[in-house]
Amino acid sequence: MKNKVIVTACALLAMTTASAQNAYDAEKLLGNDLNGTARFVGMGGAMGALGGDISVISSNPAGIGIFRSNDVSISFGFNNTSTKSNFSGVSMNENKTRASFDQIGFVYSNKIGNNTSLRFVNFGFNYHKSKNFNRLFSMGGALDNLSQSFQLAQEMERYGLTESEFNDILDVKNPYTKYWNQLPVLGVMGVRTGVVDWVNDSEKNIHAPWGWNGFNNNFFSKETGGISQYDFNVSFNIEDRVYLGATLGVYDVNYDRYTSYTENLNDDNGADNGGYTLDNYYRLEGTGMDLKLGVIIRPIESSPFRLGFAVHTPTWYDLRESYNAALSSNILACEAPYNQTLSDFLVTPEYDYLTYDYNLTTPWKFNISAGTTFAGAVAVGAEYEYQDYSSSKLKDVDGYELGDQPSVENYLKGVHTFRIGMETRIIPEFSIRAGYNYSSAAFSKDAYSALSLYSTRTDFNNTESKNTFTFGLGYRGSVIYADLAYKYDMYKSNFYAFDDIDLPATKVDNERHQLLLTVGARF
Repeated sequence: MKNKVIVTACALLAMTTASAQNAYDAEKLLGNDLNGTARFVGMGGAMGALGGDISVISSNPAGIGIFRSNDVSISFGFNNTSTKSNFSGVSMNENKTRASFDQIGFVYSNKIGNNTSLRFVNFGFNYHKSKNFNRLFSMGGALDNLSQSFQLAQEMERYGLTESEFNDILDVKNPYTKYWNQLPVLGVMGVRTGVVDWVNDSEKNIHAPWGWNGFNNNFFSKETGGISQYDFNVSFNIEDRVYLGATLGVYDVNYDRYTSYTENLNDDNGADNGGYTLDNYYRLEGTGMDLKLGVIIRPIESSPFRLGFAVHTPTWYDLRESYNAALSSNILACEAPYNQTLSDFLVTPEYDYLTYDYNLTTPWKFNISAGTTFAGAVAVGAEYEYQDYSSSKLKDVDGYELGDQPSVENYLKGVHTFRIGMETRIIPEFSIRAGYNYSSAAFSKDAYSALSLYSTRTDFNNTESKNTFTFGLGYRGSVIYADLAYKYDMYKSNFYAFDDIDLPATKVDNERHQLLLTVGARF
């Protein structure tokens, strides 16, 4: 991990459009969780070629063409999310369980005829929670004289301020509006609270004088919300050999995040010198839309083997973010405690500087699948999916590329996802299921979050590959059916409270357990 603030200074200054959005903001809205009906989840979502389940509407739209009767279903359950961090030998755990409403949908099956080439035209609608953001996280430990304040000071250093200009930041009533689009917001907050100071030095004048004695830190974050997905489908059955489908997807984004970073300091003699706390509040909301096209082919008339192909257009998101930050210090070597809350300076009757509208275009997604049944009692499915995260586009509402678009291209990668699943019918009414998913890492190993003019967060989290294991049970009556699924997600990540070449990564183990129940009827 390297501190690249100075290295990238010229590039950032050359950007005509600056923004706080970067690769980490884009990645939040890319991909999707394995969620839907309990049967779909229990089989690891590997049903793109098998079809016959309402949740396949979002992976391969042609799968709805398999239906020969009407179907309605609803799914709900519980999610438990846990994180375990380790920094400087200190371990911390966070755990949260929440109830969830996961899915509701229906299929209307319209039979055309037995002797026509077109056998069925089916229509479907399905809602499901495609992404769950709920998560608690905490970390902390000894800093060994490292400090977040170094990064704040470096942000100010690269603007070449004179002592008079530096003092003006302290003296003027509202430096945030006066220097908006000229000086970094977080650096100005550091100056106004004594975390960053002026020191007469032959090499550099702006310092984080207390940062040389960073003693320990603590970080806490709480994330809530999710992405709700609404899919509208039409599909066709041609001679029970070829199935075609199209799905229009509509997305609703609702995400909230609170983070708090506290740093305790020592003086030059190793005694307590107080500290400071940086709190950040962030909300993201918006809508999106995409189109999915799919086909399933049964190449051999006498065989149940099927091949599936699907392509998903980019999702076009219109987004609005709002944020606030507060930096409070109680450094004993300073004259008094200080506090700066951005909304006190940047929210006026004329303009809200803390709200910003922008657009995100996600990458194309490609899916290939295969599936078959054996003796009418065992079904097996497999899928491969690819999405090049680095081709995501961040733009303002006028269509101009945002300043941190290069971070998307440089630090996000193509993501490969593999799914396998199996269902075995024990007796005509009862089945058992199992599945597995693997998704490769989204971030390159050298990914980091550079501070822009408007950034107030220094932390970032580089997630690694993700493994998902599923298990399910199913009951089928003549009309009513019920399914139960258990899902276990696990992945590791490297968290950094701030960017410094000597700061070791906080090692994080992330886990999620989900218990899901679906009840439905076919008629």
